[in-house]
Amino acid sequence: MNKQPNIIFILTDDQGYGDLECHGNPILKTPHINRLYDQSIHFTDFHVGPTCAPTRSGLYTGHFANSTGVWHTVGGRSLLRGNETTIADVLQENGYHTALFGKWHLGDNYPYRPQDRGFETVVCHGGGGISQVPDYWGNDYFDDTFMVNGIPKQFSGYCTDVFFDLACDYIQEHQSEPFACFVTCNAPHEPYNVESRYSSTYRDKVSIDRSNFYGMIANIDENVGKVESLLNELGLYEDTIFIFMTDNGSSMVDDDMHTCGLRGSKNSPYDGGHRVPFFLRYPRLGLDQSRDIQALSSHVDFMPTVMDLCGIDLQRYSKLNFHGKSLKPLLVDPDHDWQDRTIVTDSQRLPYPVKWRQSAVMSQQWRLINGCELYDIIQDRGQTHDLSDQHPDIVNQLRSAYEQWWEIVSIKFDDDIPITIGHPDEPVTCLTAHDWRDPNHVPGSDPFVKESNDYLVYNQAHIRKGLGQNGYFEIHVQQHGCYQFELQRWPREEPATMTKGIAHSDDGWRKDVIHPRHYDEYSGGIAIAFTTAGIRIGNHEQTKRIEPKSHAAIFNLELESGDYHLTTWLRTDEGLERGAYYVYVSLMDQ
Repeated sequence: MNKQPNIIFILTDDQGYGDLECHGNPILKTPHINRLYDQSIHFTDFHVGPTCAPTRSGLYTGHFANSTGVWHTVGGRSLLRGNETTIADVLQENGYHTALFGKWHLGDNYPYRPQDRGFETVVCHGGGGISQVPDYWGNDYFDDTFMVNGIPKQFSGYCTDVFFDLACDYIQEHQSEPFACFVTCNAPHEPYNVESRYSSTYRDKVSIDRSNFYGMIANIDENVGKVESLLNELGLYEDTIFIFMTDNGSSMVDDDMHTCGLRGSKNSPYDGGHRVPFFLRYPRLGLDQSRDIQALSSHVDFMPTVMDLCGIDLQRYSKLNFHGKSLKPLLVDPDHDWQDRTIVTDSQRLPYPVKWRQSAVMSQQWRLINGCELYDIIQDRGQTHDLSDQHPDIVNQLRSAYEQWWEIVSIKFDDDIPITIGHPDEPVTCLTAHDWRDPNHVPGSDPFVKESNDYLVYNQAHIRKGLGQNGYFEIHVQQHGCYQFELQRWPREEPATMTKGIAHSDDGWRKDVIHPRHYDEYSGGIAIAFTTAGIRIGNHEQTKRIEPKSHAAIFNLELESGDYHLTTWLRTDEGLERGAYYVYVSLMDQ
């Protein structure tokens, strides 16, 4: 028997509170998750960020997302600050093997990759979803190429099956040692690509999109069953902490949406945007009987809770100053006198946070939305009756709590979070348009000046269509030397030249299971007649003509170590400008 419990953590993507049969969904069938539910403790008032990356930053650090630099999902605002200590760091320090399979979404370059943040074994896709800009070109959920500790490798099968199969292999390999295995699915994130054998069950009941969405969840459920069978087969059931949760409210919104009476969906400040399932089972501690815990809780509680359950001394890590707290007292003692608390979550999705934007200040009874709407969540689960006029004292109390929270999270808003170039752990750094900073924002200026995200380029379809404006990269030059910058329209794995388009083709992607409106994400690409390329970094600025058959415009610059802003551009003779969607940077031989 292990002295320390194993950890299996399953996190699904864009699956809302009502997207489970055990939560009363009348159509969806999730028998394996139902069984897990029957064997678990359920936190029924558990809250995360209303979008993907902010939730992950809170889970892995115990800190509110805005304080970690992660208040968006793109635009360079999904990079987890380098000074943050992650749950994987702590577990590794305490004798655990650590692995992550699936979605990371907190940085694709050194020092922000999962293998730089405490995970020993990593197989993940790029960006916030398969087929986004940092992901391997042409991935479509089937037979995709993922990064194995930074090295691309193609796998056979559906993405969710791949991640769970790898997790099962990992569990078998490390069954005699304490391990922490994180399976962080891309599914059921849009686009809703899945084999028809999973979606056909629902086709005569709901729309095509929803049937595919449910099919992706059914596939997840099947894989949860595989993990459960393996745990029993290996005799690991008793000594494994098994946690299942989702990362935000549902992204699949239509008339057939099952809400469990909650208002809102992904990105909403209402409970439907950020209240999610959280099931925890640990048989060795007696936590394997169905029980609800109604106390207000949050993703920032995850890290201290896991540490506490694993016997890791929280006082030893007091310097981390968690914004959350361990939920273990509630888990082991149903009669524990849990004090009411105030928790804040928000959705910024801007280059720079705006006070009160898309915010929820929560207590056990109350919800203050955007600083002005007040709801009694116990009496009004659907948040339909604004009581702010009747309870100005409660409004003021919650506004005061928000102000204290804002003081905590806003300290480093203006600090850069640079991507390192020239580090031996990443000899070639691929900067992508996914991480362009907003060129129109001047730190410290009025945050209301620009709320547009038009400059953002985060999906491969955007590149195929030649969309986006431009932005800059925040970079850190690791050491003095001569650096080569390769500015490209297309990634290295795509053979098209700078000015050429890509012909539409049915080869290499699963057209049979992809909705026609998503075809442009996987095939084709317009030509743009770029004639000049340019680069600006610090006091350096260079331009050159683009050779007709070139794949890249190459610049060599001698740089001192330090932090810089890097801007690139590709221009046509008619004045059309785009940033270089891909910039490959390497330190040349000295």
